[in-house]
Amino acid sequence: MKLSILDLSIVPKNGDRHQALMKSLELAQQADALGFSRFWVAEHHAAGTGAGRTPEVMIPFIAAQTKNIKVGSGAVLLNHYSPFKVAETFNSLEELFPKRIDMGIGRATGGQIVDMALQRHRSVYRQNINDSADQLIELLHWMNQDFDAENPFSEIKSHHNGTTPEFWLLGSSPWSSNAAAELGLRYAFAGFINPSMSYGIAQHYHQNFKPIAHESGSRKPQLMLALNVFTAGTEEEAHRMTAPFQLFEHRLRTKADTQSLLEDEDTAIKLLGDRYKKPEELIDPKQPPKVLASTPEKLYDWLTQIAEVYGTDEIMLQTITGNHEARLKSQKLLAEVFLKKGK
Repeated sequence: MKLSILDLSIVPKNGDRHQALMKSLELAQQADALGFSRFWVAEHHAAGTGAGRTPEVMIPFIAAQTKNIKVGSGAVLLNHYSPFKVAETFNSLEELFPKRIDMGIGRATGGQIVDMALQRHRSVYRQNINDSADQLIELLHWMNQDFDAENPFSEIKSHHNGTTPEFWLLGSSPWSSNAAAELGLRYAFAGFINPSMSYGIAQHYHQNFKPIAHESGSRKPQLMLALNVFTAGTEEEAHRMTAPFQLFEHRLRTKADTQSLLEDEDTAIKLLGDRYKKPEELIDPKQPPKVLASTPEKLYDWLTQIAEVYGTDEIMLQTITGNHEARLKSQKLLAEVFLKKGK
């Protein structure tokens, strides 16, 4: 089974955003050396906790300083942008780094003010986000140069060197599952956002997939599942690693503080008090918990069970912590156990 990384460029406690971006590079370089398949960077606007807001900037920065790992966006938020501009940006990245670029496309709102700030035209307070299907279809036409002849866009060429980025649709809802299946696209599902519905949504994708011959599509369903994963030398260490993330989630839910940096583990446990919970064990692989945290050996068993029932051969790992050394170690321990048991 393949392992990949989703990175938000978490700003370290007592650190700054430059350090966060440099640590993303270090994480990607280690992932490259360890044989991970992909390293994706996020687009989160106006976020104090993470510095990952411009995949189009971070992708070439990382790809230029790694050798084999595929580098991509997790995701470009297409609802805010011109599909033509996105197509040209990613075709340029592919020209710079042939066959190493992933084009992960999603949609999301950053809230009314952020959404308006991303708009060019401010006459409408909030942009219409119900045109996601139209945006996606237009982007696919640009990538595959197959507009109908009567469409004026057919006169414009979105040039490339003969290969295009590997196209993935990202999502956490039935809409994205249905769109990926209907359009014959590779599908990355954010199980860390919507774990309770993940199995049904994944099954819908598999069962309704329509093979597509164009370059951005796939002839068979390709599902990648993204999960929150923490590992360490002992189970107790792995559990403690999750405390800053638990506090971060609590602050998001209560809207108490959405901009502060992640706390260290001891501080997070103290601030959580009775709200600090030991992460759940995997009971049913169809229903993975919000956070998977344990020893590398146990996580190997859990992730392989989940991959089997979901019909995927690739898991994308998200490990949200400001403890950079612990995250490097977590990544290394998982890679080692998968290499050892995969032989």
